[in-house]
Order: sequence, then structure tokens, then C-alpha cells
Amino acid sequence: MKSISLAPPSGSQYEQKLKSLLDKSGVNINGTASFDVQVHNPAFFHKVLAEGSVGLGESYMNGWWDCKQLDELFAKLLASGLDKAARLDWGTQLIGLEAKLTNLQNINFAGKNAAHHYNLGNELFAKMLDKRMTYTCGYWKNAKTLDEAQEAKLDLTCKKLYLEPGMHILDIGCGWGSLSKFIAENYDVKVTAINVSDEQLALARERCKGLPINLIKQDYRNVEGEYDRIVSLGMFEHVGLKNYRTYFEVVHRCLKNGGLSLLHTIGGNISDKHSDPWISKYIFPNCLIPSLAQIAKATEEFFVIEDLHNFGPDYDKTLMEWHKNFNLNWQELKSAYDEKFFRMWNYYLLSCAGSFRSRHTQLWQLVFSKNSTVIYQALR
Repeated sequence: MKSISLAPPSGSQYEQKLKSLLDKSGVNINGTASFDVQVHNPAFFHKVLAEGSVGLGESYMNGWWDCKQLDELFAKLLASGLDKAARLDWGTQLIGLEAKLTNLQNINFAGKNAAHHYNLGNELFAKMLDKRMTYTCGYWKNAKTLDEAQEAKLDLTCKKLYLEPGMHILDIGCGWGSLSKFIAENYDVKVTAINVSDEQLALARERCKGLPINLIKQDYRNVEGEYDRIVSLGMFEHVGLKNYRTYFEVVHRCLKNGGLSLLHTIGGNISDKHSDPWISKYIFPNCLIPSLAQIAKATEEFFVIEDLHNFGPDYDKTLMEWHKNFNLNWQELKSAYDEKFFRMWNYYLLSCAGSFRSRHTQLWQLVFSKNSTVIYQALR
């Protein structure tokens, strides 16, 4: 009987396998295009094939490869459907299984998940973001600068909520308080804003001092009271599939009859049960990008979906501005971080920009009404 060799493929075979996977995307290994991958360590090929997304990101963080335009590289890879064609690595399969069996965003994990990212240091975000420190997608329709785009987004959000004097607004996951501050400064209303990040809340309290804003460290599941409007910008990605229904139960319970709620969230074209493994490991632990189907199912019997607005391409531009600011200010930040963090953060910002550019990822604002008899006049 002929023996069967169980020896792994040689290094050159790993390289050929990866090259064949990249063919459809137009990306070459050690090519001359700005989006081509320049390999410095041949261990790169095995790590990527064996570990998928995590292997690709970690090998970049380790300096095993470079690319002049990471954003374009990811736009090409995702536009070609390479994420579907590539073999699902064991790490991703295990994450998917864990997501099915475990609530990774339960109330005990929520604070730890948030701290991993949002407690990295307020100075980092102050140097990277706009003057209001708005860590969500800007609205670039008539804007020329990041500051203008973020103010336009906050203004658009308020107009969709039809705020009136005397209202009480709930801001779920308020970040550094940019939206709450904008609302309080421009409308005769009071705001309750909740967050689970200590560092964000500390700075938010400084920035919102003297305004009718009550900033509370609180998980959304513990919210009490009734509100005329409920809004959440860029927090739903941390809620998790097992908690989508719970989130909307809370909003339904706390929103007055006839009230409106606005949800601003990154969205996916398919209904996933787990996030990208590298993003989950290094950037946003246990995050999940929802699909429209998942959101709609979670809101059944609670709300009328009055308006859906997709301005996903604006996130590409927003991320590129954040990337520019981060690199311009790196000399002032580098004493607090190392070179590996520098590479990781650039990889995060540029890979996400490429994802939005390829239309693999979306940005939605949805407006919901509760028991409203008034026809909602959506902004066009």
C-alpha cells in the first residue's frame, strides 16, 4: 500500500496558494502598484493561510509586510469577494461557535469591552477626532472639513428627531458628550446621557459643564424613566446579537407614546453572528455589525420604522481624516504608545476605510416612532 505524506506544504507552496487567492482582486505580492503587498518575512504566507484575518493583521503589526495604500488594498480585496472565497480559519469558526453559545456583551462584559478601546487615553482621540470629539461617521454632503462634517451630522440627527422646547432626551452611549452638548446648546431641552467608559465620562463632564445634561455611568439595560426622544450614535455595534431585542425593549419601555428614537449604526450586508476576528481581538472586543434584517426583526411589534438613511461612503472619508490626524500628531502621542500600536492603529483605520469604500460596510441612521399617529416627514 502506498504511503500518504502528511508533511505540510513548503514555503513556496504557501506563497503560490496565497497568490492564487489574490488573483481575482488584482493584488500582487511584491508588485509595483500602491495596493500591492510587500512581503519582508516569508512566514507571512503560512500565518495568513493558517489564521485568516488575525494572521493578516498580526503579521502587519509585526512588520512582516507593508503596503503603500492599505485602504486601497482592502477595498480591492473586499470588492473582489475574497473574504467569501478564502477558507474560514479555525479561529473564526470558534468565535462563531462562542457567539452562538455565549452572550459576550452581557452586562458583566460590557464595561470591560468598552474599556479596552475607549480607555486608551483621551489625548489619543483628541488628537485624532474633530474639535467636538465625535467618534462616529461625519456627514459630508456640504462639508469641506472634518469639523464641518461632524457638525452637519449632529445637526442632521437633531432635525430627524424633531426636538421641541421642554423635551427630555436620552443619549445612549454618549461618548465624550458631543451630541448631548450640541443638543443642549441649540435646543431648549434637557439631556440624560449614559456611558460605561470612565475616561469618556470624565472628559464629557468637563466639556458639558454648566449645561442641562446629566451624565451617568450606566448600562443601557438599567435605564429607567420616560423620555420624549431617545438617540444612540455608534453604540449599537457593541450590543451583540443576543441583546438586540433587549435593547429595543428598553427603548420601547422608556420612550413616551408618540416619541421618536434614532439609531446611528455601522451596518453589514449580511446577517453575521460574529465580527471580524482581528477587529474583535485588537480594536473592539466582542463587537458585531448588525444587518437590516437583524435590526428589523428586533424591533417587531415595538416601532414603526419611519426613515432609513444610508451614508456609508461618508465613513470612508471620515476614517481617512482620522488617519491623517493620527499620523500628523504621532510625534506628540508616541511617548505613550509603541511602534506596534502605531501599525495596529493605522491598520484599523485604513482597513475600515477600505471596507466602506468597497460598499462591504454601510452606515445607517434609522428613525423609529412609537404609537405615533403623525406621519413622519423624513428629511431628503
